[in-house]
Amino acid sequence: MQVEIILFGQLTDITGSNTITLEALPDTDSLVKAINKLFPAMNGIKYIIAVDKKRAAGNTIINAGSSVALLPPFSGG
Repeated sequence: MQVEIILFGQLTDITGSNTITLEALPDTDSLVKAINKLFPAMNGIKYIIAVDKKRAAGNTIINAGSSVALLPPFSGG
């Protein structure tokens, strides 16, 4: 199973795309490790992980067919 991750804002500049596809990942901790390995510039960047349109609180399970998004911090205005 593959997981498609949707990226927004400055994260697209770092990865060069608004989506990336990774092999099956059991949880968000594994996701962060895989992303940091593929894109070392992501280390230290703050972003929110959303799984199935809900903000992931702590380590969250990623199920087959889950939608995953990485959202950079937003500033109000």
